[in-house]
Amino acid sequence: MTSKTLIILFFLATIKLTAQDIAVIQYGGGGDWYSNPTALPNLIKFCNEQLNTTINRKPQVVTPNSIDLFDYPFVHMTGHGNVFFTQEEAENLRNYLLSGGFIHIDDNYGMDEYLRKELIKIFPNKELIELPRNHPIFKNPYNFSQGLPKIHEHDKNRPQAFGIFEDDRLILIYTFESDLGDGWENPEVHNDPQEIRLKALQMGANIINYVFIN
Repeated sequence: MTSKTLIILFFLATIKLTAQDIAVIQYGGGGDWYSNPTALPNLIKFCNEQLNTTINRKPQVVTPNSIDLFDYPFVHMTGHGNVFFTQEEAENLRNYLLSGGFIHIDDNYGMDEYLRKELIKIFPNKELIELPRNHPIFKNPYNFSQGLPKIHEHDKNRPQAFGIFEDDRLILIYTFESDLGDGWENPEVHNDPQEIRLKALQMGANIINYVFIN
């Protein structure tokens, strides 16, 4: 283990367990990492009101190779297009996840083919595993008996939630063919029915609950 890795592990170990801030990953490759600008603030508002979390209403922005990544127990990533991680960024993300961090990646449509090859850089020996419907992330505090809900239709495929695990700990969730972030956005952005937006917010709250409260 390198001295840099030891420093990162020590740094993360000193983070207060009560920390509840969220950040968005500004990745390279040309994809629109900044898409859905109202999504996370709305999800945070919902969680603070319904789950009694105390998350800062304004998500911060971090790059994959920054030491600041380790300030956040939960980071979110989304977009429509290309994703690229350098080897340094992949190593930093790997250290972050193995040290207790968590990443939620929400495909906003179009990032899947790029994302999957970049995840191999982070974990060459791990695979994305589809989460079963009875996984705890679908149970608390809101019950989704059929698993990940469908928010926006794109290719008429079923919604899927994939995970990467370290031992038995879920460290990354990738939501695909659901588009949760669109459901979190302000109502006028996509004109979704209230019941669809509520499903999206509740599923997002389950992910937040899994990381911060579970």
